[in-house]
Amino acid sequence: MEKKKMNPTKKAKPALTSMIVPIYNEASHLEEFLEKIDALKLPTDKEIVFIDDCSKDKSKEILKSFKFKSKTQIIEQEKNQGKGAALRKGIEQAKGDFIIVQDADFEYDMEEVPMLIEPLFKGKADVVFGSRFKKDGRQVHRTFHYLVNRLLTILSNFMSGLYLTDMETCYKAFKAEIIQNVNLESNRFGFEPEVTAKIARLKIRVQEFPISYYPRNYLEGKKITWKDGVAALRHIVYFNMISSEKHFFKKEMPERYIPRGGNWL
Repeated sequence: MEKKKMNPTKKAKPALTSMIVPIYNEASHLEEFLEKIDALKLPTDKEIVFIDDCSKDKSKEILKSFKFKSKTQIIEQEKNQGKGAALRKGIEQAKGDFIIVQDADFEYDMEEVPMLIEPLFKGKADVVFGSRFKKDGRQVHRTFHYLVNRLLTILSNFMSGLYLTDMETCYKAFKAEIIQNVNLESNRFGFEPEVTAKIARLKIRVQEFPISYYPRNYLEGKKITWKDGVAALRHIVYFNMISSEKHFFKKEMPERYIPRGGNWL
């Protein structure tokens, strides 16, 4: 009797992390940034999703002419809509198993990204926040932004039930099956309080890790002003107290993340 040939064991497809990078008028340092993010090594495969939000400088030209070695997507917004809209578009198009937000500057140390995504691919967390305020006491912050961020985080914690030290951090990493099934609405800098309020409704494991932070000033291209602080306050109240939970998530959200009694889906 002829023996059946055994099929060779198929290797599991390697995990993929998508780095979502919104870009608006970053030409002065963009080439250096692209070189660094392209060379960045992760414990998973890497995809970089760039979203140009109708930059008025040479950002788009620099981005399109750069010779990437990494997997990339370059998305061009038809009109300027803000960081939140750019992130929403990038998250929708991302192909990764894990998704992390990355600003297109050097305020955050991208060498810390592997540490942030490690709990995700090891199955120890579903969402990871980087915290600028858990670093050792030598970390220096600009007084105004520090106070505003801490106050906004305290209010967000009180309303959402999550205990975080830095709700406004750029570095947020997610399992793709979670963040891609959140209905995101904010177009500008309301993304942080919105996504925090919404994931707080889910049955998920959230971890927070200390990260480094090197703040820019307005001459160096920082875009956040006091008006964005007021808008963040409005978003915290709206998404925690006013907005209907029935519109928070898509029906494709995996059931294991929906708490008992979560009939608002």
